Amino acid sequence: MTSQYTSATAPGALPLLGHVPAFVRRPYDFVAGLPAHGDLVRLRLGPLDAYVACHPDLVRRMLTEHRVYDKGGLVLDKAREVLGDGLATCSATTHHRQRRMLQPAFDRDRLPGYAALMAEEIAGVTVPWRNGEVIDVPAAMYRLTTAVTARCLFAAHERAGSLPVHESMDVVTRGVARRVMMPLPGVGRIPTPGNRRYRRARADLAEITRRLVADYRAAGTDHHDLLSVLLAARDEDGQALSDAEIHDQVVTFLLAGMETTAAALSWVWPLLAAHPAIRDRLHSELDTVLDGRPARHEDLPALPLAARIVTETLRLYPPVWLLSRTVAADTELGGHRIPAGTTILFSPYLLHRRADLFPAPDRFDPDRWLATPRPTPGTYAPFGAGARRCIGDAFGTTEAVLAVATIAAHWTVTPTPGRPVRPRRSSSLSPRPFTATLTRRR
Repeated sequence: MTSQYTSATAPGALPLLGHVPAFVRRPYDFVAGLPAHGDLVRLRLGPLDAYVACHPDLVRRMLTEHRVYDKGGLVLDKAREVLGDGLATCSATTHHRQRRMLQPAFDRDRLPGYAALMAEEIAGVTVPWRNGEVIDVPAAMYRLTTAVTARCLFAAHERAGSLPVHESMDVVTRGVARRVMMPLPGVGRIPTPGNRRYRRARADLAEITRRLVADYRAAGTDHHDLLSVLLAARDEDGQALSDAEIHDQVVTFLLAGMETTAAALSWVWPLLAAHPAIRDRLHSELDTVLDGRPARHEDLPALPLAARIVTETLRLYPPVWLLSRTVAADTELGGHRIPAGTTILFSPYLLHRRADLFPAPDRFDPDRWLATPRPTPGTYAPFGAGARRCIGDAFGTTEAVLAVATIAAHWTVTPTPGRPVRPRRSSSLSPRPFTATLTRRR
């Protein structure tokens, strides 16, 4: 029986290297162009073969059948070097236990408390800004999300927002990006200065986490933050998380909270500057609801345009733009046989740029979400789907909407003319450094 889903090998593979040069040179264009060749496209990455699921039906199957399509493969194996056996990278055999233990940290009734901390840190970063000041936008957004994430993780630390995790996490995330974008064996073991910095940064993160865990345990107090939940968590047998497991979860939360949200926020400002009519509507909404004060959790229902702007930004520039799975047992996908051990990739960026799923997919149009507030699973996936959907999706979107609302209520952020904002070649879809002028709104 002929499958309704097509399968093919991507053209342009070179001897020995396969598709690696094309992927490294123009990763986003290369991946976004794969649906033209089939619904399930085979890639040659050096000595390895991998498949990319390009059709939303196939992606939906991958994300919902998580025991068949287990966490692993080229991308996840590189991330696992840093995140260990954390929630984002652990296998299906341990995910259920971890998810049940960590879910209380992200229950909806905790969001107002986190949002209050978020609002304080957003104000702490943005209040010192001055009219006419020129800022490095990605760096400023990274400082903001670092302060928020550290505060929500370690609220008991008297200077949580200034903990020395910024530099270490920056080195680590760049190191992971290099390993993902150069998917050849052994690259990370070469004793280059970058690899040495990467190993030192990982050791520094481990030491910071060890000291914080020791301090919290000695105090024995619930500080109503994420680390307190990790220390109090128990599985069905009454077992607590080990020190190694807590370290892996802390680093996972740091990476997810700092890097991905900063990437999304960095894209908001050039998008709004390029669409002044949408920006004017946002200002009108914020002036009506906030009247000059910072945004709070209780304001969120009255800020629908701000929320749609975040949703549309995540569609155009999903921070986690490429993910991988390893097939745990022989199976079929779209009518095509897939042997155990095969790496299958999927890309939210690819899905979000399909014209059959999102008309005029390259256009920034927050109002497209008025008609489809709940998109079909497998079509919009900045947080994944199924049992492995990002546990902190509501946390991240709350932070992003509060930040967009508070900043846009007080400032117009105008990127420096003549310098196009372009994506960085990285494991997270963030822009290259760019500057913008701050103009205070009255």
